[in-house]
Amino acid sequence: MISMLDKRAQVLLKTLVERYIAEGQPVGSRTLSRYSGLDLSPATIRNVMADLEELGFIASPHTSAGRVPTPAGYRFFVDTLLVIKQLESRELHRLEGELHPDNPQRVIQSASQLLSNLTQFAGVVMTPRRAVTFKHIEFLKLSEKRVLLIVVTPDGDVQNRILFTERDYTPSELIEAANYINQNYAGQSLEDLRAHLQGELREIRQDMMQLMNAAVEAGSALAEGGEEYVVTGERNLFAVRDLSQDMGRMKQLVAMFERKTSLLQILDLSLRGHGVQIFIGGESGVAAPDDVSVVTAPYRVDGEVVGTVGVIGPTRMAYDRVVPIVDITAKLLSSALSQH
Repeated sequence: MISMLDKRAQVLLKTLVERYIAEGQPVGSRTLSRYSGLDLSPATIRNVMADLEELGFIASPHTSAGRVPTPAGYRFFVDTLLVIKQLESRELHRLEGELHPDNPQRVIQSASQLLSNLTQFAGVVMTPRRAVTFKHIEFLKLSEKRVLLIVVTPDGDVQNRILFTERDYTPSELIEAANYINQNYAGQSLEDLRAHLQGELREIRQDMMQLMNAAVEAGSALAEGGEEYVVTGERNLFAVRDLSQDMGRMKQLVAMFERKTSLLQILDLSLRGHGVQIFIGGESGVAAPDDVSVVTAPYRVDGEVVGTVGVIGPTRMAYDRVVPIVDITAKLLSSALSQH
């Protein structure tokens, strides 16, 4: 990809993206000439702009002679041209001061709040995904193919999930299945239960196995904190001019928060990555509006990746500043939760 842009085109694209992020106005050749540090004639700049437009990195809004970056232009910029700024020491001290290990749930809430306050966008933290151990489980028949799974944890916490089963189970079958699991596996995690059950498949009737598998699948989704992620500052996005001017975009954004699944998919994707990742528009394969970016980083507890922190904002965000904020928040959260 880099080979398709010579040094001159890269400098002009970088200057255009940076000016557009700073000012929010389409960037013309006079501005590029002033800020790029290149000694080029207006005609040469226009030619390079035409090449960048043909490659799909920039576009001309109808009302202006200037150009704006496209999602592909932002992607090239963040992958190749972005120079990360160091965090100001007061911001760093604020993060360090608030992310100390007292109450894990409070640290997660603080991290989300700090991400939002420092960037003025929405901060999001996926709560730690830990193996849930159970003291006791019950299955209750709700209707023909719906069963309520009740999981009691060793701390006495009670969590419920509705299972959609492939066939109808009788109340006595549900009692039999729960008794089997409680007698043989109480005190273990639902993940361990899955491994054991797969080994014992031959001894258990196939259809009972399906019910137990459904319970394990549902149990895997029971995050200890109940809520799967904490979002702070969604209202900030309503104040971002690029987003608030277009009602269609706002509706898409509201739908993304309401559906939750899209956001969780993005956070799940970043669990598998290393370090900071930037998802621009619909790149993540989930339904995010084109002018929204999500900057994420995974965090660890005792060396194991258990969740993600991130910032949701417009594609026209100062990535050089947001990236270090997300990166350092993930590291401080890892350290606060690991010491707990």
